[in-house]
Amino acid sequence: MSNRKQLKFGALIHGVGGNVTAWRHPEVPVDASVNFAFYKEQALTAEAGKFDLVFIADGLYINEKSIPHFLNRFEPITILSALAAATSHIGLVGTLSSSYSEPFTVARQFGSIDHISGGRSGWNVVTSPLEGSAKNYGKTEHPSHDERYKIAEEHLEVVRGLWDSWEDDAFIRNKETGVFFDPTKLHRLNHKGKYFSVEGPLNLARSKQGHPVIFQAGSSESGRNLAAKSADAVFSGADNIEEAKLFYKDVKDRTAAAGRSRDDIVILPGISPIIGRTQEEADAKYEQLAGLISIDIALQYLGRFFDHHDFSQYPLDEPFPDLGELGSNSFRGNTDKIKKTAKENNLTLRQVALDSAAPRSQFVGNPEKVAGLIQQWHEEGAADGFIIHAPVPSALKDFVELVVPILQERGIYRTDYEAKTLRGNLGLSIPANRYTAVELNS
Repeated sequence: MSNRKQLKFGALIHGVGGNVTAWRHPEVPVDASVNFAFYKEQALTAEAGKFDLVFIADGLYINEKSIPHFLNRFEPITILSALAAATSHIGLVGTLSSSYSEPFTVARQFGSIDHISGGRSGWNVVTSPLEGSAKNYGKTEHPSHDERYKIAEEHLEVVRGLWDSWEDDAFIRNKETGVFFDPTKLHRLNHKGKYFSVEGPLNLARSKQGHPVIFQAGSSESGRNLAAKSADAVFSGADNIEEAKLFYKDVKDRTAAAGRSRDDIVILPGISPIIGRTQEEADAKYEQLAGLISIDIALQYLGRFFDHHDFSQYPLDEPFPDLGELGSNSFRGNTDKIKKTAKENNLTLRQVALDSAAPRSQFVGNPEKVAGLIQQWHEEGAADGFIIHAPVPSALKDFVELVVPILQERGIYRTDYEAKTLRGNLGLSIPANRYTAVELNS
């Protein structure tokens, strides 16, 4: 079975948890979001399971209602650099905003991690949905949703151009002749666009994998189009296999329409598996987590997606309120889905809030059930693999020790790493240096 047909896995390391109350679980270290030992342990657990990557999410604005993990957490570049030295094979992917960063700095940061790790870095390109982000960067207003994606497209174009500043054989380093580099293989970008003006060159050579792997996580029209044109991998969200199939086909079709191969992009839905020896044990683990969430906290959590809208003003047990365009300039893909699902199923505000704060994944059960669902999604064209979000620390260990062996026995998951780079393990090709390619074609 070829590498491209094998399942791919990433582990989302989310400190004290991805919801508002996970930090209260007895198993969660209360300082996990700023505890390097915790991050290192989770990364090494994922590496023992032959995962392709660890994923570090990020955000640029908080307030008193933010998720506890967001209030006090590591900045991705810093923690990825530390994990690069602590791991040997696993990929290192981090979120960094194209709306509030400079391309030259981003190119240096991820390029440096790529060298430190021997070609294992990846950049999750985000546009920063929260409007408050502008207040932390001296901006008078947060760019609109569509404008942010236009900025992201040019930002990414500049970063990739900078990564090609040096051709792969530019550095001669001949001590006898005194020639350190070939100046004909050094290239200035000289980019002048609508949003950025960058001369270059970057003061860093390409790494073993050419460019860090580009991730994208938006599900809106703009997000899907950016992914199809520029991303190597997509971190997606889906509640069921049919929804995942539609997303998978849509993004793959858009990728082909953009002149790329459908295999040039890897689709990885995020799931939160909870595993027990029996279904009853797994259900009990879920109920323990869900039981930590009150309706007031759930309303606060829901409000974050809608620019921290105050949902406490509405009746809990009446239909979900009509919010108009609220949320369209933040987490548009997510807020559109919440509105649509609530309307189609005539859900109350209470139901929507609790489901958002403590969603019950279908990947709750014994190891055979979870492995079977993963195989089904993979074989039926819903996913190339998955980003595993462990709701509690032991959930990742359970997945590695109980589910991974089943998938390996079925021949759909690796027993060892195929390559030394993240691109190699994901089955992605090394991008040709644009200047070398021109020379070869001239």
